[in-house]
Parts: sequence; C-alpha cells; structure tokens
Amino acid sequence: LQQHEEQLKRALKFKQSTATRSEPAVPELTANTLLKTNAAGNGFETQSTVNVDTVAGIASDITTVSGIASNVTAVAADASDIGTVASNIGSVNTVAGDITKVVAVANDLAETVSEIETVADDLNESSSEIDAVAGAITNVNAVGTDIAKVNTVAGQISPTNNISTLAGISSDITTLAGTTGLTTLANNASNITTVANNNTNLTNVGSNIADVTSVANNLAAVQNFADVYRISSSAPGTSLNVGDLYFDTTANELKVYKSSGWAAAGSTVNGTAQRYTYNITGTPTTVTGADAKGETLAYDAGFVDVYLNGVRLSNTSGSYTGDVTVSSGTSVVFANALAAGDVVDVVAYGTFNAAAVAASAITSGTINSARLPATLISAWESKTGNFTAAAGKGYFCNTSGGAIDVTLPGSPTAGDTIRFVDEGATFDTNDLTILNGSSKIQGASANLDVATERAAFAIVYCNSTQGWLLTEK
Repeated sequence: LQQHEEQLKRALKFKQSTATRSEPAVPELTANTLLKTNAAGNGFETQSTVNVDTVAGIASDITTVSGIASNVTAVAADASDIGTVASNIGSVNTVAGDITKVVAVANDLAETVSEIETVADDLNESSSEIDAVAGAITNVNAVGTDIAKVNTVAGQISPTNNISTLAGISSDITTLAGTTGLTTLANNASNITTVANNNTNLTNVGSNIADVTSVANNLAAVQNFADVYRISSSAPGTSLNVGDLYFDTTANELKVYKSSGWAAAGSTVNGTAQRYTYNITGTPTTVTGADAKGETLAYDAGFVDVYLNGVRLSNTSGSYTGDVTVSSGTSVVFANALAAGDVVDVVAYGTFNAAAVAASAITSGTINSARLPATLISAWESKTGNFTAAAGKGYFCNTSGGAIDVTLPGSPTAGDTIRFVDEGATFDTNDLTILNGSSKIQGASANLDVATERAAFAIVYCNSTQGWLLTEK
C-alpha cells in the first residue's frame, strides 16, 4: 500500500476544468516523443527523442568530455589562437612532416632547461659563498693585481707536491729543528756551497791527510817560513828581520832585507853586469845620469870599469891616483877633460858574498864544463897576422912584425865572447884593429883600434843594436 501511495504522489495530475478555467490540454503522445513545457509555460508540447538517442549513443564520449571540462573551457578561451593555427594549417602540416626533428629540438631544450635549473640550484646553494666573496672583494682585487705572481706560484705546484715527501721525513725535520747549530749553517750557506764545488780538492786533501797532519804538527815552522819568505807586488813593511826574502812580482826579482832596507838579491849575491855608453859632446870631466840608451848610471863603488874609446882606464884607489875616480856610485870623474866625439863605456858589476859558501863545503867531484858560464874560453891561439876570430876562443896577438886586423864571426849570438892579449907588448907601436864587419862594435858601425901597450880585454856580443861590447877582461 505504501508503494502505491508513493507512486500516486509522483503521478501526473490535472485539475478539473471549470466554467472559468480550462485545464491544459495533453497532446497525443506518439512513438519516439516526449512532453516538454511550451514556451508560454502554460501547456505541454511533444519533443522528438531522435537527438536524445544520438547523444545516448555517445554517452561514453560525453562522460570523457565531462572529465576534461576544464580543458574544454581552456580551449574555448584560446579560440582566437586556434583560429590562427587553422589559418596556418599548411605550416602546421610542414612541422608535422618534420616532427622527428622537432622532437629532437624539444629534447635538447629539455636538457638545456635541466642544466639551467642545475645552475639555478647551484646559485641558490652558493649564495652564502657568493656573499663570502663579496665580503672579501678587497682580497679578490689584490689577487687580480698580483695575478702574475699567482701564475708563478701555479707554475711551482709540482714542487709544492713534494710537501708529502717532507711529511714523510717529519722526524728528520724535527731533529734539524732541535739542532742548535742550524742557524750557523744557514748563515754559512755560501761557504758550504763553495766547499761542495771544491769536492775534488777535498778528496785530494783526504787522500793526503798524513801530509796535512804533518804540516799541522809543524805549523810554527811553516808560519816562520811565511814570515821569512814572501811574495808581493810591493815591499813588506812589518815583522822584518835581516835576511828575510821577498819576490817582487812587479820587478820580477828576488830581494833581500838588509840593515839598510830591501835590496835586490843580486846586489848581495850577483854575477850580472850593467853597461852604460856615453857619446861625449863638449869637454866635460864627469859623466853621470842617463846614457845613450836612457839608462841611469848606478854602480857599487869599487866594482866598475871605465873605457875611453875602447881602452880601459885605471881607477883611483887609496893613495893611487888613476885615470878616473869611481866612488860615488852615480858618477865617473875623469882626471883629464874629455873631448867631443869621445865614447865612454862604463861596466858595473854585481858584488859577491863569497862567505855565504865555504870553500870547504866542496869536498869531492868535479864541476862539469856545461855548468860553467858560457864566457869561458875553450882554447887559446897565438896570432902574428890577420885572422878571423871565433866565439869562445882567446888570442895572444903579437904585432911586433906589423899591425893585425881581426875579422869577427859573421853570425854571432848573444853571449858569444872573444878575448885578446898583447903578447908582444907592441900594440902601442903596431895597433890591433877589430873590423866591425856585419856587426856593430860598441853600438856603432866603426872599427875598434887598440893601441895600448900590454892591453888585455874581451868583447861579448849583446844584440844587433849594440853589437859587440867591451868587457872587463
């Protein structure tokens, strides 16, 4: 009963028509029609169900569209854009034909977007670091100013990697740090380098350590020798004792210290001779100063011979008055005035200290002739007529039968010596003439005439400029 009651409540009802009111007419229902309210709202009219049936046939599509209602609304909002696409459908079709390329571009764009997002994320993560850099921008600018130095440091990054090696020997470094002499070593680094560069010499010293020890044990004697003998370019002036020696590297000669000061060792033990030649002008009685060669006259008193025009003059000594006085050491005074054109030769000799070598010290053996001076005469000959002399020989010349002319050797060498003696004591009557030939005599291209009775003399060859010079014997 309740069910029927509910159906009756929902059934279509119409009021009964009256004289003043007509009730709505109900049209006749036919197949495939339904009733709907008319436009006036005061009646009903039929409606075909054909469209309803069509919609019912696509009910699933309608359900799908209903599920994407928001998208449909969005498409409706872009109706103008859709119209634009429609008007460019040819281009759209072209793009569709190259859709593979479009997809590739889209993928690349997707990758780029990913990378951009990564950078953005990094920027977000590094914001604190960026702030830190901004806070230290002064230091950043300083680094930029010194970028060359930074590059230099970068170039040394390989050596810097050796820090790990240093770390491996940290105990050794600690030991060095505790060494009190390390600073001293550092201050002497250049000396250590010098020693290292002389490793060969150090090795030699090590190989001769016995000799080094011997010198060390006799250091006092070594030092004493260093005081006695010195090598210098100028005369030492301290710690001097008579007998000290020094080699003068400026004059290239050995000198000895005497009570009067330093003197050439040749003045004490000497076998040398110095020769001076003066070409006279005027009528002087004294020669002194520079000679024809520019050499200044100097000699040891008593150890000098004077020649006038090739003839040896006698020296004044004690109570004996000779032809010349030679006592000052710097001048020669003649007993008689000289004449213009005269040639004066002065031969000064080094002195000897024979006491330094006792004769008793030579107890055996012989002296080889090769050890004797080259001026020794190897043989003597007697001559009574003209002859050609040979170097190293002596000649007894007898002019009692007439004057003698002597021809000198054609190619003499320095030191060649020839001696002559007036055997007949007749040179003053018939002179001995030495012909100059191809060599000068006493520096001149002239013959030497000897007219002194009992003359005995020697000539020695010096050089092409001076030629043959008279010597003392």
